[in-house]
Amino acid sequence: MKRLTLLTVIAALGLSSACGTGAPPAGTGAATTASQATTPPDDQLDTGAVVDIRLVLEPTSLNIFGTAGAALDQILLDNVYQGLLSIDTSANDKIVPALASSYELAPDGLTYTFHLVKGAKFHDGSPLTADDVVWSLGQQTAPGSKSVRAAEFASVSGVSAPDPATVVVTLKQRDTFLLWNLAQRGGIVYKKGTDFAALDGTANGSGPFTLSQWNRGASITLTRNENHHGPKPKVAKVVLHYIPETSAANNAQVTGQTDVQSAADPTLLQPFTGRDDFTVHRGTTTDKFTLAFNARKAPFDKPAVRHAIRQAINKQDVIKAVGAGTAIGSAVPPQDPWYEDLTSIDAYNLDGAKKLLADAGYADGLSLTLTVPSFYQRAISDVLVSNLKQAGVTLTVRQVEFQTWLTQVYRDQDFQLSLVSHAEPRDLVNYTKPAYYFGYDNKQVQQWYTQAQTAATDGERDQLLKKAGRQIAEDAATDWLFLSQTHSVVRKGVFGVPQAETSNRYNLSGLAVAK
Repeated sequence: MKRLTLLTVIAALGLSSACGTGAPPAGTGAATTASQATTPPDDQLDTGAVVDIRLVLEPTSLNIFGTAGAALDQILLDNVYQGLLSIDTSANDKIVPALASSYELAPDGLTYTFHLVKGAKFHDGSPLTADDVVWSLGQQTAPGSKSVRAAEFASVSGVSAPDPATVVVTLKQRDTFLLWNLAQRGGIVYKKGTDFAALDGTANGSGPFTLSQWNRGASITLTRNENHHGPKPKVAKVVLHYIPETSAANNAQVTGQTDVQSAADPTLLQPFTGRDDFTVHRGTTTDKFTLAFNARKAPFDKPAVRHAIRQAINKQDVIKAVGAGTAIGSAVPPQDPWYEDLTSIDAYNLDGAKKLLADAGYADGLSLTLTVPSFYQRAISDVLVSNLKQAGVTLTVRQVEFQTWLTQVYRDQDFQLSLVSHAEPRDLVNYTKPAYYFGYDNKQVQQWYTQAQTAATDGERDQLLKKAGRQIAEDAATDWLFLSQTHSVVRKGVFGVPQAETSNRYNLSGLAVAK
């Protein structure tokens, strides 16, 4: 950690892109815990500290309104931008107040009234009022909106501001997802009249940090917002360093170039072994390492082939190779109320996989190509190559830059198999979109999801989504190799480090450094 008054650097923390709360990987050596020490009183903290954090994936733009990718949510949500509500990832994804201090829901479920906190301002000094909220939500609901989250607000019929501190949202029908969506990037409150095209390299939010510098290809710097309406950060600055290669990240941590090494590889924790100045923290994520089948093209237009590939992969082999993780068997992580353990569906069955391939016309074997972003551990694709070979499938691995993956796979849908971590929380909706890159189309699933959105109670919603999640797994829409688990290597004296779901939401407001 750098201090404003000193040129010293102290290495502090590391995270991993793995999820679940399973046992720590054997042989790490460092003390491992699912919790961290309580932050000391303010008079024992260095409030002038500058903390250096290693992250993996740099955003391509800072325009969080129109640019997809969890890398933006990770650094901008809660830190630079705020919405009416937020998510406490340390409390099982509890929805909590942010710019709204409270809200009421009308008995018919069609009207939400939000009361704004006092004294909120944008980073340019202008006051944040209900008019800004109305305008911001209007950009989501406007016809032809360029927002990547516009579809999430289709239920909204109107937004009004009866006074500068009150916002009323009216709905066309019940929407059990509205509060959650308001706590995500679609609910961000922008200054009225913001030119989103101008946000490519800058930001004007209301959060506890301002975005003070972006050194493209290297780092992003956040500076404490001294005029924040809520509790002010306990550190002066946070510098986010983008170091995708794990060995380089380890070196940066050991040599003191970084204080926080995010996405620490659980198989490469030896440098921190046996040292009382480091502690390895574990945490949950929503990072679902997803093997996508292009269902629009042969051979994956045949369900038998999709089921065969799933059954040919031993998920425990994959988890062992990456060092930590949890098998879930579906697109739903345990944090979601509609989670169900579906690992028994298409469980590892080599003989079954061979029979399915033969029945589908591939008794003599099958050749496939896997497209995967190059920053993922090669160990994952190595296991896939080995496992599938035993079933008669020859797998060619094509590693590409992430931007290439976004263009060729996500946008152009030019692929056979794809491997990527779907880090976004509660993203089951992707399986209701036939135009989504993997092309899954089941009308019953779409109907259940729509019914869940308009359900009278959360319990009714949860049961419908549980049915949808099971059907998606039974259709082998994709395969889910594992749910990641975070590992954070924290140096003694560093507190308040984000620990759960850090790939999609990295709230730095509680970060602190002892004197």
